[in-house]
Amino acid sequence: MNEPGHPASFDGQASAAIGDLTGLLDALRATAAERDRDGGHAAQEKQWIADAGLLTLAVPREFGGAGAPWPAIYATIRAIARVDSALAHLLGFQCLQVVSVDVWGNPAQRARYLRGTVEARWWWGNAVNPLDTRLVATATTDGGFRLNGQKGFCSGTRGSQMMTVSAHDPQTGKPIFAVVPTTRDGITVNEDWNPIGQRQTDSGSVSFAQVKIEADEVLHRSETPPTPHATLRTLVSQLVLTNLFVGIAQGALEEARRYVTQNGRPWISSGVEKATDDPYLIQRFGEMRLQTVSAEALTERAAQALENAWQKGAALSAEERAHVALATSEAKILAHRAALEVSQNLFDACGARATHAPLALDRFWRNARVHTLHDPLDYRVRDVGRYALSGTLPDVSLYT
Repeated sequence: MNEPGHPASFDGQASAAIGDLTGLLDALRATAAERDRDGGHAAQEKQWIADAGLLTLAVPREFGGAGAPWPAIYATIRAIARVDSALAHLLGFQCLQVVSVDVWGNPAQRARYLRGTVEARWWWGNAVNPLDTRLVATATTDGGFRLNGQKGFCSGTRGSQMMTVSAHDPQTGKPIFAVVPTTRDGITVNEDWNPIGQRQTDSGSVSFAQVKIEADEVLHRSETPPTPHATLRTLVSQLVLTNLFVGIAQGALEEARRYVTQNGRPWISSGVEKATDDPYLIQRFGEMRLQTVSAEALTERAAQALENAWQKGAALSAEERAHVALATSEAKILAHRAALEVSQNLFDACGARATHAPLALDRFWRNARVHTLHDPLDYRVRDVGRYALSGTLPDVSLYT
C-alpha cells in the first residue's frame, strides 16, 4: 500500500537521498517484538541503519551528506517508527545532533564534525538537557571546561562515537553546549535504561568525572542570544517526536488490520460470516484511520513549514519562526492523541486473543505512552488556544 509518507512516495530529490527502505523496514519488523521484550542495545539494527546511508540525512551536501529536505527526513523517521519506534527515535536524534552542530557550530566546527559524520559514519549520542543541572562545567584557563556530574535521558549514547552535551556553568548560571567523543576519559555510559516502552533507545544516564572539554569543542554559550534560525533546533526535536507518534499510530493500525484480516472472527450477533464485514468493526477501523491520517496531514504541514523556514537561514524572522512553532504544536497534539488512542483501540478491534504476550501488540501503546510524557500536552493546547482566541504566537522555549 503506497500511501503518503511511505518511502516510495517521496519526491525525486528525497528518493535519491534516501533510497529504497523496504529491506530495512522488513528486517526491523521481523524482530521488533522480540527485541522489545529483551531490551538492550540494538547494535546489529543500528548497523543496518548506517549501511542504508541514513546517518547523514541531515548533513548538508557541502559536507558530503544527503542534505535531504525536512519532509523527507521525517517521512523516513515515520516509516521506521511504523515497525520500530525505538530505532526511529535513534535515527531522529542522530539528525538532531547533526543539526545541533549545524546551527551552533562555527565554520571550523561544522566542517570538522559534519564531514567527520560522513567520512567516519559516526553515530551521535545526546546528553543535552538544560533543565538537568547536575552536570557542572568548570571553566579552565585555556578557554575550555571540566565536566563533573551526571545527565539522564541520554538517547543514543550507548554505541555512539560522538556526543553533544549541555552542562551548567555556575559562573553565568546558564548552560554551555559542547561536543565530545563518547569514549573520552572520564565518561561512563550507564546501562540503566529500563522503561515500559522505547526500550532500545540507549537512553540511560551518562556520568562525567573530570572530563576535559577543549575550547574548540564548545559549540554555544547560552548567554549569547540565538538567532531565530538557530532556535529551529527545538522544533526539529519536537517534530522528531511528533513523527514518532504518527508512525506508532500507523504501525498500530497496520498491525490491527493484518491481525483482523488473518485471525478475526465476527461477533456472534453480527449477522455476517467474516470479521471484515462486521459493521461495528468497519466503523472502528474508520475512526482509527481518520485519527491517523489527520495527524499525518498536520505533521507533514509542519514539516514543510520547517523546511520553508530552514531555507531562509539568517533571514528568518522571529514571527516566521513562531508560526512554525504553532504548526508544530498543532501537529504534536493530534499525533500525541492518535498514537495513544489508536494503539489502545487496536485491542478493541482485534479482541482478547490479541493480548497473547508473544505477539507484543501492546508495544505500540507502551512506546507511545513513554514518549508522550516528554512534555505536558496541556501547555501545547494552551498555546494553540491563545493563538485561536487572541492571535498570540508561542514564545521560544526549550519545547516550543
